[in-house]
Amino acid sequence: MLQHSKGAAVQKHQPIAARGALAERGEPFTVITETAPIAAATHGGRAKCLQRLIRLGLPVPRTVALSFDAVHEIAAGHYVDFAPLIAAFGEAPLLSVRASSADPDWGGPGAILNIGMSGEMRDRLAGEIGEAAANALYLRFIHAYAVHVARLDAELFDIPEQPDQGAIERALVVYEEETDEPFPQSVEVQLGEVLRSMARAWEGPTARLLRQARGAPPDAGLGLVVQEMALGLGPPESGAGVIQFVNSATGEPQITGRYLSQAQGREALLPGAKGAIYLTRDPRGPSLEELCPKCFAELVEYGRICRERLREEMQIEFTLSAGRLHVLDAVRVARSSRAAVRIAVDLAEDGIISRADALLRIPPRALTDLLHPQVDPRGKRDVLARGVAASPGAAVGRLVFSSTAAQAAAARDEKAILVRRETTPEDVRGMHAAAGVLTERGGMTSHAAVIARGLGVPCVVGADIEIDQRERLIRCADGRVLREGEVITLDGTAGEVLAGAAPLLEPALDGAFRKLMDWAEAASDIDIRANADTPADAERARNFGARGIGLCRTEHMFFEEDRLGVMREMIFAETPEDRAAVLEMLLPMQREDFLKLFRIMEGLPVCIRLFDPPLHEFLPHDREGLRELAESLDMPIAEVTRRVEALSEFNPMLGMRGVRLGITVPEIYDMQARAIFEATVEAKAEGAHVVPEIMIPLVSARREVELVKTRIDAVAAAVRNERGQDFTYRLGVMVETPRAALRADEIAHHAAFLSFGTNDLTQMTYGLSRDDAGRFMSAYVKLGVFPEDPFHVLDTEGVGELLSIGAARGRAARPDLTLAICGEHGGNPESIAFCRDAGYDYVSCSPYRVPVARLAAAHLALRDPRRGPGAGAAG
Repeated sequence: MLQHSKGAAVQKHQPIAARGALAERGEPFTVITETAPIAAATHGGRAKCLQRLIRLGLPVPRTVALSFDAVHEIAAGHYVDFAPLIAAFGEAPLLSVRASSADPDWGGPGAILNIGMSGEMRDRLAGEIGEAAANALYLRFIHAYAVHVARLDAELFDIPEQPDQGAIERALVVYEEETDEPFPQSVEVQLGEVLRSMARAWEGPTARLLRQARGAPPDAGLGLVVQEMALGLGPPESGAGVIQFVNSATGEPQITGRYLSQAQGREALLPGAKGAIYLTRDPRGPSLEELCPKCFAELVEYGRICRERLREEMQIEFTLSAGRLHVLDAVRVARSSRAAVRIAVDLAEDGIISRADALLRIPPRALTDLLHPQVDPRGKRDVLARGVAASPGAAVGRLVFSSTAAQAAAARDEKAILVRRETTPEDVRGMHAAAGVLTERGGMTSHAAVIARGLGVPCVVGADIEIDQRERLIRCADGRVLREGEVITLDGTAGEVLAGAAPLLEPALDGAFRKLMDWAEAASDIDIRANADTPADAERARNFGARGIGLCRTEHMFFEEDRLGVMREMIFAETPEDRAAVLEMLLPMQREDFLKLFRIMEGLPVCIRLFDPPLHEFLPHDREGLRELAESLDMPIAEVTRRVEALSEFNPMLGMRGVRLGITVPEIYDMQARAIFEATVEAKAEGAHVVPEIMIPLVSARREVELVKTRIDAVAAAVRNERGQDFTYRLGVMVETPRAALRADEIAHHAAFLSFGTNDLTQMTYGLSRDDAGRFMSAYVKLGVFPEDPFHVLDTEGVGELLSIGAARGRAARPDLTLAICGEHGGNPESIAFCRDAGYDYVSCSPYRVPVARLAAAHLALRDPRRGPGAGAAG
């Protein structure tokens, strides 16, 4: 028998308080049986799942659950008598302890196995499972206890492949030298210290920050489960493994996992696990199916039972002890967003869950990473750095080195790649604004990786780069240097950083995704349209299931190279007749733009906003640009400079733009209206049902609408006469000023719809430039001035009140008035909930946000079916 210095250790922690609240509530330990009072809200998800496995008849070792309250009091240092808990397992048990949080995604302390191992237990087990296995169990426990409970350095302990008594003695000596007390030999002391350590780790500040980053509330509770060990070491066949029945990346049916003889827990999945074998027959090597066909067949049956009865794809952790199968745990299969969709749809198609349940199982924002492009594998890859592929997808953007810069770039509609040594919770808003995230440090469970996956933002962590935050540059391993503002491509799927803008492929939207979107459409009671300025945007929006175009910004079409010169010539025209003549050159281009949109949308509504920006945006302001413009117009540069300066304004975004420009330079709107109507006639001739919607921007007064409407009606009449074709159209107003919202009843008399442009409406309501807000918004949010950046999340109190007032007054004047929002807030689930409650007919957002919005709308209708499916369809 092994000798141990100083005898058995005494319990280190003396009672520091009476049992107090625990005594009043009775025993804090509950043996998990089929009928035991176990709930996820009081004991955690793992405890509840184990109870379900027991109810299904799976061979789960005896298990005891500790409630959230019990763990909290243990963490607080209150005395707890663990003897009744240990007695539940009989004499001299071997135990394991695992965390049981309410949500498994919140994590928790790692499992501790083999509690109860001592010199005496080693001697007893040596006669049952052999010297080598007994030595391994004892040494493993000494190591785990020393590192995770006594908090000693793991490097102090050596675990040889063939542990002997000498290795155990050396470990015991090291432990005693480092702690000044012998290694505890009592199972009660060992278990008490393990439980205290895990409880205190959960309530420590580091763990609290980590789980808050994963969405847990600050006061989230932790349960613990104490389970009788199934050894996994000893006579053949003994070992441990993990099995699941779907592919975590794709969701396709596939048995995956590993098994390792003479192992415990999840050792088979550890990188470099020697001797780990496949589960199913495989030409590459041995498998559990061949080694132990009976146990393999049982596992397959257990997987089927879990899928059908638990209504979920589960990963089963199992142990074989001398050929006997034990199921230690089953957890929801970890899955990518693509796999989550496939699994939910397959379960619904098999009749295991309803379609409504399938929809509700997918968080709307989880769809984001299905939609991001991927780097085209056929293109050249100039790799700058490699790291951990932490969040899938690819993005092209300019390097920025702070969250503030990322938010500022997003406000300017510029794509940015946020670069940090490692991210913190304060960087979340910057990550939300960025197109991608790159860090020098971290792994798959680092803050950047976890948050990026949750946001669906491509992310590479732990890259082989050196960041100079002061100089705002990156040094790559090959010596190349990248500075702020340079363009890179981030491949979050491959874990690579590429030089320049690599060609990207559109995401593949498979059958499961399309089925889910069809089900979402059927369940929704508010329509989702897309903001689309180009045929490519419209194609993407149609592919994502948008119910039309809610905002087409026509000015974007004028920035194309072949049109910019014509636009500038129009701006410099001296008379209305000259302007109209120049605009005749733009007319066929605009007509073709609109015709393409009508064809793509195939009869769905297309809402076209008339020209909005101030004219100075189309003019150069540097000396070289002015000289080139003077040459093209055959004018002296002094005259060109004078005219450009004359068009400049102190605050152009609040100056001559939108309807103000349309009234003072009406030839622009005349040309656009003609292009819309002629495209409508051509589309109808091709068999398409088209009812165009024309939207007047930046309205503040009823008279503005009357003036524009009179001219547009006149253009419509002219086109009808010229083409000999009748058509209809709807004229509406983009509500972007507080006054328009307050006077919506007057404006509605002349408008078939009001579409609230929440980007500018937020800007004007706050008196805050969205281009500059990023400079201080983080500080404002941190200090509680605003709960969130109002340009990212709709301010339902201030801006929302204007939306509600405008909706109520507009509908009071015109009951059939269509209501919508077309700012980027339209893609936020929270904004959709607000609009639905306010009686809006549709929201419009960027194409990539359409699926998220569609699923969010379905969630709202399923959870609160007040309006009925299809109630939101409009015009």
